[in-house]
Amino acid sequence: MVWLLIQLLRILCMVLPLLISVAYLTLIERKVIASIQRRKGPNVVGFFGILQPFADVLKLLVKETILPSVANRVVFILAPVITLFLSLMGWGTLPVGDGQVYADINLGLLYIFAVSSLGVYGIIISGWSSNSRYAFLGGLRSAAQMVSYEVSIGLIVMNVLVCVGTLNLSQIVNFQENIWFMVPLHGIALLFFISALAETNRPPFDLPEAEAELVAGYFVEYSSMTFALFFVGEYGSILLMSALCSILFLGGWLLGGTVVMGVKTIFVVFLFIWVRAAFPRYRYDQLMRLGWKVFLPLSLGWLICVSGIVILVV
Repeated sequence: MVWLLIQLLRILCMVLPLLISVAYLTLIERKVIASIQRRKGPNVVGFFGILQPFADVLKLLVKETILPSVANRVVFILAPVITLFLSLMGWGTLPVGDGQVYADINLGLLYIFAVSSLGVYGIIISGWSSNSRYAFLGGLRSAAQMVSYEVSIGLIVMNVLVCVGTLNLSQIVNFQENIWFMVPLHGIALLFFISALAETNRPPFDLPEAEAELVAGYFVEYSSMTFALFFVGEYGSILLMSALCSILFLGGWLLGGTVVMGVKTIFVVFLFIWVRAAFPRYRYDQLMRLGWKVFLPLSLGWLICVSGIVILVV
């Protein structure tokens, strides 16, 4: 019983800061985009708009949850729960500092990609259970997009694994003590970042949520807290991919501990936001062509090149 309470407390200490970070990530995004577009952004609720995320949460809490009459209600409600749960599960093996990780397992990186690949099920289920053609098309687009870019992102990460020889994220960070992988593998780091944009359905690859064609995509029929669960799941995945990028290519917590790890993650998050404000949305055929005809050959070529260099050096 005591062991169970300790584990619940550890999970709570991991999830609560994450949820608060997601709340303020929305504020940072709105502020950064407003600055790029020469606007003020949220500045009414609290000093400098600092309480705006809590106002948004309160608004979603008190709104009525509308269930479409033609929807499969059980699956309809279950879909956002699955999406949020899987986005939180990925943090279980991700170290935020030296020894600061819930489960420091040897297959940590493989676990993260296995959990993130399951996230597409929540999106497909939501699109199907809504019984709406717009939501269903958004779910199909997301499934095809995530499968396409998971192939290239797997080959990209294999370049790091060839250099390190382990799937343990803590050991990957410690291996970069002399030089970050961003320096020798800068091309791979760029491919990883762009693939992370596609994996998390972020602009310019937000085809599953395209407002112009699909109104809002796979969650068009959701409202109040069911919509909020999708929102938290998506932004939690953005934070996860940003933290993973800083671990794989920017040295993680080296040179300053958890604070430096947070700064590097915020820097990658800023790049996510900047891309949203700076680039227009791709067409769907361009999205597929980029994944299969550009990223896949490039990542495979990099893998062959890096493997050959490692064999020659070792």
